[in-house]
Amino acid sequence: MKGFIFLSKFKMQMNDVSLSSKLKHILSIPVIISALGYFVDIYDLLLFGIVRIPSLKALGLDPDIAGTFILNCQMIGLLLGGIFWGVFGDKKGRLSVLFGSILVYSLANIACGFLPYFPKTNLVYQYAALRFIAGIGLAGELGAGITLVSESLPKNLRAIGTSVVAGFGLMGAVVAQLTVELSGGWNISYIIGGVLGILLLFLRISVSESGIYKNIEESNVSKGNFLSFFVNKDRFVRYFKCIAIGLPTWYCIGILAVLANQFAPEMGIENISPGKAIMWAYVGISIGDLMSGFISHALKSRKMAIFYMMLFTLFGVLWMLFGNTNTETKYYLFCVWLGLGTGYWAMFVTLAAEQFGTNIRNTAATTVPNMVRGLVPAMIFAFDFFKNNFSVIMSAAFVGFFVFGVAFYSSLTISETHNKDLEFTE
Repeated sequence: MKGFIFLSKFKMQMNDVSLSSKLKHILSIPVIISALGYFVDIYDLLLFGIVRIPSLKALGLDPDIAGTFILNCQMIGLLLGGIFWGVFGDKKGRLSVLFGSILVYSLANIACGFLPYFPKTNLVYQYAALRFIAGIGLAGELGAGITLVSESLPKNLRAIGTSVVAGFGLMGAVVAQLTVELSGGWNISYIIGGVLGILLLFLRISVSESGIYKNIEESNVSKGNFLSFFVNKDRFVRYFKCIAIGLPTWYCIGILAVLANQFAPEMGIENISPGKAIMWAYVGISIGDLMSGFISHALKSRKMAIFYMMLFTLFGVLWMLFGNTNTETKYYLFCVWLGLGTGYWAMFVTLAAEQFGTNIRNTAATTVPNMVRGLVPAMIFAFDFFKNNFSVIMSAAFVGFFVFGVAFYSSLTISETHNKDLEFTE
């Protein structure tokens, strides 16, 4: 009997140690610093979408024409920056990206705060240039952070760790909206975001480089070869599928949230604030990203967790567009719904990181989400093209049909990476 009691106590102690060990990993320095970095990243990334209308009106620019041009410049910056920082992170290490990228976008955002004092001639191009530079800087944060966390945590905790990063980080969009409302000026919000980034640089001094990366740092294996994704058929298919899986996330944000005011007239709504639509979408995304890691952990599958969340999102999109969304409150509630569904953002970046070897892992994890963001101009172009002959609602539906179609196919056919060992090279 005494032996049984002793054994029971021993098992309870072992469980406590196990839980303590898991929490130690999940709340480790790389996870915390990556979460804070992604928080600032999202704050600055979404800030233009939130202040687009008030900032452009204050500067005497057209919110729709100039706004679309500036947004596209930011997204193209993300696309190009993703390639640059992805390659740089595989050649020089994950930490080099975390330091360099945040410095670039923080300085660009501080400069945006002083736009009212810039020369009035060609102001739209000056604004676009700053958002382009900010986009380049913003491109490196998530991929490097997710790669560092994935390579630092035990494989059974990777999904939960990256979900913590994204779940906390995505709240940056909510804080951005609240900052705009409380600061009393859109330009002050830009300066606050830039200063937050500069402060984060000092915290990053305590972060160590990934051990897995250190093992190949001095080796002769080719690192950060972006073209390698396109010269091998199997690698290219994996890369394409990773990008396709992420498209619904920025379809919901880039069209249904950022351009929310365009849907108001057809839905019989007096006014929809894009800033609030973005904020409520990211409230949902933050919760969804926290949930996605636990869903993946429970299902023991990355791809099926993403598939079910994508299906949930599709139902929300259809109901939002065709289900009598006739009040501003209903529209915002649907934004929360779509946010919950597309809260697999960190999971899909983790999936991308796990698909490829250490020598090109950061390139994959950084370029894939930025390829998705970089395709927003193409989605907006298609949306605007259909609007020439169809309603705003039907135009959004046509774009969504294609986006969800390729995403579902890719999620079902991509290889599973749950519990995959990451110590390999391509």
